[in-house]
Amino acid sequence: MSPYDSRLPNGLGLSVEPLPGRGGGLVSVALTVAAGGDADPAGLHGTAHLVEHLMFPRAAACDGLDSHVARVEGAGGVCNAETHRDHTVFHTTVPAGMLTEVLEWEARRLVTFAPAESVLRTETSVIAEEIRGAAGGGRVWEAALAALHPGSRDGFGTAEELAGATTADVEAFFRRHYRPDAMVLSVVGDVDPERVAATVHPLFAELPARPAPAPGPGPSPARAAAPATIRTAPLPSPVSGAALGHPLPDPVLDRSGYLARVVLAETLGRSRLPRLTRRDPRITSARVTCGYHGQWLGSAAPDLLLAQFATAPGAGPAAAVDGWREVLAELAERPADAAEHRRALNALQLACHRRADSLTARSVSLGRTALLFPAAPGPDALPGDLARVTPAEVSAAARALLSGPCSVTELTQPTAPTGIGENR
Repeated sequence: MSPYDSRLPNGLGLSVEPLPGRGGGLVSVALTVAAGGDADPAGLHGTAHLVEHLMFPRAAACDGLDSHVARVEGAGGVCNAETHRDHTVFHTTVPAGMLTEVLEWEARRLVTFAPAESVLRTETSVIAEEIRGAAGGGRVWEAALAALHPGSRDGFGTAEELAGATTADVEAFFRRHYRPDAMVLSVVGDVDPERVAATVHPLFAELPARPAPAPGPGPSPARAAAPATIRTAPLPSPVSGAALGHPLPDPVLDRSGYLARVVLAETLGRSRLPRLTRRDPRITSARVTCGYHGQWLGSAAPDLLLAQFATAPGAGPAAAVDGWREVLAELAERPADAAEHRRALNALQLACHRRADSLTARSVSLGRTALLFPAAPGPDALPGDLARVTPAEVSAAARALLSGPCSVTELTQPTAPTGIGENR
């Protein structure tokens, strides 16, 4: 965590990381909210995603001022947001001299959140297109998580349910979840922490403290099945194959076990799966990712490791299951040698350093850590934590995947038209 952490009287968390000389005269601000797809009301799956969009209205503000995006881009900055299963994050990066204005704009859109009906309908249409685009890719991650952890909800939502959302629905969600005590504001860059705190306190003091809502049911623990394979409904995909999901350990309660699976995924994807595709003609390509849509430490538990296979015509999902269990068994029986293990660690550590060099990534990571992993070390500790993962721990992680629950989702290509009755 940042050495400059504080909390406003209304409960808003503030984390500041000064990087004098490293930010290139830039500053990044992230607002992280402890509400994502899992917080969606019954019958309105996608409300968290919709509220995220409504924080960036495409129409001018009702007082005639430009929208948040126009203000940021007009200052030479960039901004965006992401809705995850368990949180939503808004991030903005601008020249350091614009920090006060950005904080004012950030506070303003929280205090004045009241979307018009016309904006609501525009954004539900935009999200419906996003959902259709994601569905084209199979939505395999969400299917795997829901199989292993019933009750989990992805961040996209359902177009049919969102079509019925009202301004009252989204305002109720906003009031319920966008509470100061459920948010962290993180600031990273060429800044002075005391000046940041002095600016933030009066601007965000207007946010009213509200009582926390009663916790919902939430996702269930990973379920074991007998046998340990949990099959889901087939999903459309550009290629035929299968996706296999495994639950990950809680990164708070078992950080070493979690990181061992991160190294396992990198080892398999870097060397073992390419060898499998060369020797098994049934498997044409294979990849494995760890964490929320491939973002490890991008979400609190529950989370998963996902392997995806493209298979030759007629091979079916059994080929993917056989190949996956084969590479896991190889590593479970014999740990990787020092050279293979070092290559995987080098790749992961390089990724850590590249993310650490990005102000936007640092501000997002700082807020996410403060909100989801409050006792965890900051991003600069990750390379050292990874270096302590041993080949024996990676081998044990492979054995755990072999003996634990696994979801299997068949990926099917849409049936090609036959041409009968077509006009030529």
